Amino acid sequence: MRPIGEVCKTSAGGTPLKSKKEYYEGGKVPWLLSGEIAQGEIYQSSRFITEAGLKNSSAKIFPVDTVLVAMYGATAGQVGILRFRSATNQAVCGIFPNDKLVSKFVYYALLSKKEELITKAVGNAQPNISQAKVKKTEIPVLSICQQERIVAILDEVFAGIDVAIANTEKNLTNARELFESYLDTVLTNKGNSWVDTTLGAEINLITGFPFKSKCYTDSDQSIRLLRGDNIIQGSLRWDGVKKWPKSNVDTFLDYQLREGDVVLAMDRPWVKAGLKHAQLNKDDLPCLLVQRTACLRGGDNLENRFIFYLISGRTFIQHVLGSQTGIGVPHISGKQIKSFKFVKPPLSEQRSIIKMLGTLALKRQCLASVYQRKLSALNELKQSILQKAFTGELTAETTNHAKKTTEEVIAA
Repeated sequence: MRPIGEVCKTSAGGTPLKSKKEYYEGGKVPWLLSGEIAQGEIYQSSRFITEAGLKNSSAKIFPVDTVLVAMYGATAGQVGILRFRSATNQAVCGIFPNDKLVSKFVYYALLSKKEELITKAVGNAQPNISQAKVKKTEIPVLSICQQERIVAILDEVFAGIDVAIANTEKNLTNARELFESYLDTVLTNKGNSWVDTTLGAEINLITGFPFKSKCYTDSDQSIRLLRGDNIIQGSLRWDGVKKWPKSNVDTFLDYQLREGDVVLAMDRPWVKAGLKHAQLNKDDLPCLLVQRTACLRGGDNLENRFIFYLISGRTFIQHVLGSQTGIGVPHISGKQIKSFKFVKPPLSEQRSIIKMLGTLALKRQCLASVYQRKLSALNELKQSILQKAFTGELTAETTNHAKKTTEEVIAA
């Protein structure tokens, strides 16, 4: 076992000054961000810089077969291998190829060390793995013949697992899209007694208060603060929640949330995983609404659960994407939320729709749970094989067992 820094040359990337348009506009030099490293084998970049940007920054062109490690933020510890010449930002460490190590072997070795790399990250807001820590990470140094043999075995086994993962992810996506398609059909198939209206005419919209962070507390005598970070796709997460002293709650009664309230993140309301919205249940209470977060509370003629399904639909998401402003952090305003047009059924029909969609949503969740379990099992299998490969335990029996396990997971 040898530290990477003793057997390979490494370098971090760089970022040209953002204030210099000439470093970016019309650029043709591929420039990877750390979030793109998780692709595994990387064949293209979505961003480019100019030759001037490359020359006037610490960015540099990494050669083909450079192994990349993401060092900052949520992607810290991700590993990729470059299949074309490209620069990267400073949040990426490049491990250059040489004649003593097969690049794919180094890539697999670091994949087996992924959890170890993640545990080395320091910092709360922006976890950071330094280049020095990457260089100190030990990998086995074997003969080229041995390295190539291990790579060939892993390539063969992982090919089957990756196909199974791709098919499972497709099934998961199909289940979600089928529900979304049916949801849109139900919400736009206007009945005889349905009326055209807007959210602004039907709801009480509350936007949060800018609570001072210096007054946050960890005391037991506190109340949770609901921020945009606590809202994900269809539900809430309370890990890392900020709290406010109960002794100072009466001043903010207008921002106290109720069971059944629908909430929407106003900063970056839509991400790749979906719209950041949720409906509160009694276990989420009590809590106070923080700025840049909206509460959509139904009036006398609009059920809260109907609002939840309404904003879950593609029509509202398209409205958000077409209305939001800001480049770095896209934002939607209360006025833009209120301007959303829809057709409202009578209360009796709303309740029937809610019941029907609730049944379908439950079935979809059951399917999603099955597919998520399969994905977890397949990813755990890959990690188990990697561990065996780099502790000298990879045998024909291991690979045959992996293939059989993959088939069993798919069939389950």
